[in-house]
Amino acid sequence: MSEFVDAHHHIWRQADLPWLAGPMQPRIFGPYEPIRRDYPIEEYLADAASSGVTRSVYVQTNWATDRFEDEAAWVQRTAEEHGWPHAIVAFADFSVDDVRPQLDRLARYELVRGVRMQLHWHENPLYRFAARSDLCVDPRIRRNIGRLTDYGWSFDLQVFAPQMADAASLAEACPDVTFILQHAGMLEELAPRGRAAWRAGMTRLSKCPNVVCKLSGLGTFIHRNDAAHIAEILNDTVASFGAGRCLFGSNFPVEKLWTSYRELVDAYRAAAAPLRPDQRDAIFGATAMRVYRLGS
Repeated sequence: MSEFVDAHHHIWRQADLPWLAGPMQPRIFGPYEPIRRDYPIEEYLADAASSGVTRSVYVQTNWATDRFEDEAAWVQRTAEEHGWPHAIVAFADFSVDDVRPQLDRLARYELVRGVRMQLHWHENPLYRFAARSDLCVDPRIRRNIGRLTDYGWSFDLQVFAPQMADAASLAEACPDVTFILQHAGMLEELAPRGRAAWRAGMTRLSKCPNVVCKLSGLGTFIHRNDAAHIAEILNDTVASFGAGRCLFGSNFPVEKLWTSYRELVDAYRAAAAPLRPDQRDAIFGATAMRVYRLGS
């Protein structure tokens, strides 16, 4: 494996994040007192040092929305000073009439490869992020995401299983945009009915050739690093998408709440061990290198 890419991690300064700097707010990953502090690139690199990771992609961390460019600028400076990360997924508000002025501002930063606006909505308020469940079919959002083709950028797509049919429709409406499904579709209902709905949604999304799936954040709803849980999701996801459309992401430091970076990577490697070498190479490097254009 020539490249081992962490396609989803965060670094942050507590003062920049309203949900970290202010009063404790309920979060989807549970209590988070241990990470209510700065998580600088030096600590990330120390965490990842023994894992063999060679490149990484920073994904936005919900700075105040009017400071979206400040976030991209800070990460770009961090990369210029430290050589890490190697790509940025920034934030833009796709609900506005025309997102292009925001995208033009982000285009000043050469490491920007994609954009994320979190669209996930859930009946459980603790899991809810978006204001409505139907943002994937909102005409303005669809029109604005389609404009990413002019920038050559991807869209990091975050939805729950009940939203996946609409998300597939969104991907079909924007065939020239690469959609990167976050956290393997956010399986949160582990009972048979919930798993069946998730598998059906994943199958529907996998029929869109412009959707790839990020194997990340799998401890979000169980609050532990569970090798069997990771293996089940990885196997189901590869069965739907194929290994060539799957990529690994650590979701650090969130997963640091319950595991170390090395233990997390070891669990993923164990889950992927039965696959062919070329499949493992795709999941742990080649897919991320391609979709985030890390060779350029």
